[in-house]
Amino acid sequence: MLKGKTALVTGSTSGIGLGIAKALAQQGANVVLNGFGDVDAPRAEVLAAGHGTDAQVAYHSADMSRSADIEDMFQYSVAQFGAVDILVNNAGIQHVASIEDFPVERWDAILAINLTSAFHTTRLALPAMKAANWGRIINVASVHGLVGSAQKSAYVAAKHGVVGFTKVTALETATTGITCNAICPGWVLTPLVQKQVDAKAQALGISNEEATKLLLGEKEPSMQFTTPEELGALAVFFCSSAANNVRGVAWNMDGGWTAQ
Repeated sequence: MLKGKTALVTGSTSGIGLGIAKALAQQGANVVLNGFGDVDAPRAEVLAAGHGTDAQVAYHSADMSRSADIEDMFQYSVAQFGAVDILVNNAGIQHVASIEDFPVERWDAILAINLTSAFHTTRLALPAMKAANWGRIINVASVHGLVGSAQKSAYVAAKHGVVGFTKVTALETATTGITCNAICPGWVLTPLVQKQVDAKAQALGISNEEATKLLLGEKEPSMQFTTPEELGALAVFFCSSAANNVRGVAWNMDGGWTAQ
């Protein structure tokens, strides 16, 4: 379905971003990965997902808090594949603390990486998308783009900002072949969330299974994690012709979290 298209997925060397990158490659899209840590393993996973489709994979190590890095990543992507047809803004970090104790530098970093980076990538992507009259911008927000949680002021503020930015982008491209939508997951079992489960189990002296139930039971009525594969399938839908008129939505996959 996406053969000949190129997808740039930020924060895609693990977790949600990697799941989305694999799903897009499976549909034949060339993929530009971005992120820190191990690169060879995720590159191999995305190549394997795209096996038989001729999908190619590249990588750029842009620090998403730096606009110059983001601009360099775009130039690299265009040089590699000719265009960025699908932009997935997924890069994000988290820090938990009360407002009065929240380190200023952590606030600044979370806003830069979780929100401002999406502005920079979008402003760079739109001219070519408008020239082609086709594009897909998918912003990975969070259930915390729709509701709040204590101790997460910067993250909640950034993700609410992402949802608002998604709506404005959708309105500004409403008469074109470009769509912009947000995905708002609840709990997703990524390596970062697994660390939270492990920490809860250790702190309370309980099993990982019990800690998982406690974590999910606090917020998610379904009592199950959303998977990166499910989020990848939603991203593929957004890229399909069936979603041509899906514009500016904040699509929650949260097991009923926001239905309460």
